[in-house]
Amino acid sequence: MNRIVGIKFRGGGKIYYFDSEGFELSQKERVIVETEKGLSVGIVAVPPKEVEELPFDTPLKHVIRIATAEDKEKEEENRKKEAEAKEYCQECIKKHSLDMHLVDIEHLFDGSKIVFYFTADERVDFRSLVRDLASRYRTRIEMRQIGIRNKAKLVGGVGSCGREICCVTFLKNFEPVSVKMAKDQNISLNPSKISGVCGRLMCCLKFEHDIYLNLKNEMPKIGKKVSTDKGKGRIVRQNVLSSKVTVELEDGTEIEIPVRSLSEGDKKI
Repeated sequence: MNRIVGIKFRGGGKIYYFDSEGFELSQKERVIVETEKGLSVGIVAVPPKEVEELPFDTPLKHVIRIATAEDKEKEEENRKKEAEAKEYCQECIKKHSLDMHLVDIEHLFDGSKIVFYFTADERVDFRSLVRDLASRYRTRIEMRQIGIRNKAKLVGGVGSCGREICCVTFLKNFEPVSVKMAKDQNISLNPSKISGVCGRLMCCLKFEHDIYLNLKNEMPKIGKKVSTDKGKGRIVRQNVLSSKVTVELEDGTEIEIPVRSLSEGDKKI
């Protein structure tokens, strides 16, 4: 049996699993863990549990310790350093007239490296910028270019639904989203209606797509002739979420009725 714990970093939605090393950890507890970058502070998202087989092939890295008061104080100092480094980096970007947008900064817990996340439309020669940053902070500097969706994940925001965007709260990976998915869900193709805060197609079009297709497959197709208590007609529209269809009667009038009110023969696709 393997005892693993799920950890989140910097508020992102993706959960990474570690060997819990026998620690009794509760949700939202802060811990120091070993990562590929070095030591990092994480937050327990999934309390320790035992599994027979690991869900991945790579060996698990370890929880080093539960974060102490000193660790939390150091983390707070790192956040202050990040704010100062962001301001200085923006000044340098302006000084060197670089066509890039600084999104976020990550100061590793042990101070071994500072990662600068940015977006840019084209390739950027930031060698002069790195020299300025390395000279000031006396540590390794990494410039990491990210996509527009990753920018939204780092910055955060509120979607058109009024909730915090999915990539910040629970969405683990970005998957391809197509306009066809919006068509299948009978959503207006107005860009402002189907685009997220990142300007790309909303991720929810993807993870809700299969549900819509399953519901639509259980409904009679558009164009099918049906009988209602108002007379005979044909289906002209479907309302998948409410499980209703709009029927155009022989006299040209339209009525909306629940699918369950159709006869068993009419329900068949």
